[in-house]
Amino acid sequence: MRVNERTRDEASEDEALEEQRELLSERIRLALEEEIATGALKPGVALDEQQLATRFGASRTPVREALRQLSVTGLVELRPRRGVVVTPLSPERIMDMFEMTAELEAMCVRLATWRMTPLERSQLQQLHEGSAAMVRAGDLDAYDDFNRRFHETLYRATHNQFMVEQALALRTRMAAFRRTQLRQGDRMTRSRSEHEELMRAIARGDGEEAARCMRAHLLNASSALTHYIHSL
Repeated sequence: MRVNERTRDEASEDEALEEQRELLSERIRLALEEEIATGALKPGVALDEQQLATRFGASRTPVREALRQLSVTGLVELRPRRGVVVTPLSPERIMDMFEMTAELEAMCVRLATWRMTPLERSQLQQLHEGSAAMVRAGDLDAYDDFNRRFHETLYRATHNQFMVEQALALRTRMAAFRRTQLRQGDRMTRSRSEHEELMRAIARGDGEEAARCMRAHLLNASSALTHYIHSL
């Protein structure tokens, strides 16, 4: 019995340590994401695991996991003899990516307006209503998570699996920049107002107007990111 109890205790300790590593890895990833998105970490800069571990007071394991996640989103890449480096992304390239995102999500919301079920519309409305408290509290983390779920709900409401896959892939690539733009001035408040306008178009069943709202919403996000970076 004592052996079994000791085994359970050891398993619990292992789980707790793993959870701590995951949380630390997430903190490191978010910090590096923002530095890349704002240009604090310049394109082509090498990222040394040991230096990062020292900076964040961590072992190399969570640092390595954070860098792996960043490589999945395309923010860093592996180069021969240089290790992990920040992916070269010019401001013009990032703006091009926002423009592409705006067009793709405009297509998504157009289809979603025509195809979403009453349940999907209700879920979207509930998400939108819940975001008001986040804006009042200035809770960027909560709003960023809500914003992801709001847009992904719209993707799925297209009932076009290929479009969903493409939208999710592009959103993953743009996640750092979409999060960072929320830091600019009253961007969270304006973002929610833009969602409100979008919801009104969806309620009317006006797919074309909903697409226009979404396109403007993403281009405004692009502008907010530019202004935020220039203010640093």
